[in-house]
Amino acid sequence: MNILINGVKGQLGSQLVCIAYSDLFRDYGSINNIIEVSSSQLDITNRKHTIEYIGSLKPDIIINCAAYTNVDQAEEEYEEAFRVNSLGARNLAIAAESVGAKLIHISTDYVFDGKGVIVNGEKTPYREYDVTNPINVYGKTKLLGENYVREFCSKYFIVRTSWLYGEKGNNFVKTILKLAKEKGKLQVVNDQIGNPTNAEDLANHILRLAFTDEYGIYHCTGNGFASWYDFACKIVEYAGIDCIVEPVTSEQFVRKARRPSYSCLDNMMLRNTIGDNMRNWEEALKDFIKIRLKI
Repeated sequence: MNILINGVKGQLGSQLVCIAYSDLFRDYGSINNIIEVSSSQLDITNRKHTIEYIGSLKPDIIINCAAYTNVDQAEEEYEEAFRVNSLGARNLAIAAESVGAKLIHISTDYVFDGKGVIVNGEKTPYREYDVTNPINVYGKTKLLGENYVREFCSKYFIVRTSWLYGEKGNNFVKTILKLAKEKGKLQVVNDQIGNPTNAEDLANHILRLAFTDEYGIYHCTGNGFASWYDFACKIVEYAGIDCIVEPVTSEQFVRKARRPSYSCLDNMMLRNTIGDNMRNWEEALKDFIKIRLKI
C-alpha cells in the first residue's frame, strides 16, 4: 500500500505520520511508501493540479487532513473556507476516483446545529444517520465537502471528529495551559457540550479503517462528553497549575460565529465495524498532559 497523507503539518496529519512510521502500523497492514504532503506541495483548491499530482503518485489510500479551521474568521473569509473545505474535498475525491484510491476525509461535529436529538425528553449524542444542519460558515463548507466526497468518490470514509488536540499545532489544551500559567484565573464557557478528542487515538482509528473496505460515514471522538469549562478544569487539574477557572455563558463570550450548544457524537459506526477503542476523554487527556507534554 502507498498512503498519501495530506496536511502533514497539522496536529492530526503529523500524528498520522508518526504512527505510520511506528511498529504499531504493522498491525494494520503492509505498506510500501508513506507520502507526506503539505499545502506548499499540493494545492487542493486547484482541480487540474490536484488530479495531475495524485495521478503522478497513484496512491492506494489518500488521507485528507487539510482544512480551513478558523471558525470565526470563516464568517468573513467564506470564499477561502469554501475553496479549501468544499472544493478541495471535491478535487481530492475526483482525483482519488481517477486512480482507484480510497479517500479518508476528515470532517467535524459542526455539521450539526447543536439542538441535539431528543429521546425521552433528553438530548442524546448525534449518530451518523442524524440530519445535519450547520449554523456557521465553517460547518456549512465542511458539510458541502462531505457531500462532494460522497458524490465523486466510490471508496470513501468520512470521519467526523470534535474538539481535537495533539502535540503539534495550536489547540484548546495548549491555549488553556499557557493562559492558566500566565493569568492564574480564566473564564470558560459552560453551555457548549461536546467530545474532547485525542489526536493519537483518532489517528489510530483512521489507520485501522484505511486497511478495510468498511466505507461510509463515521463519528470518531473521545468517549464521554464535557463542556469547554469542564475540559479546562481537567486540563488545569492534570497539569497541577494553580489557576481558578470560572464558568460563563456563550452570551458573555461573544464570537463572530455561532457554535452548536450540543455537538456530542456517538461512535456508532465504529462499534459496528472495526470496534470503538477511543478512550474516555478524561483518561486520554491525562495521558496527553502527563506523558506527551511531560507536565
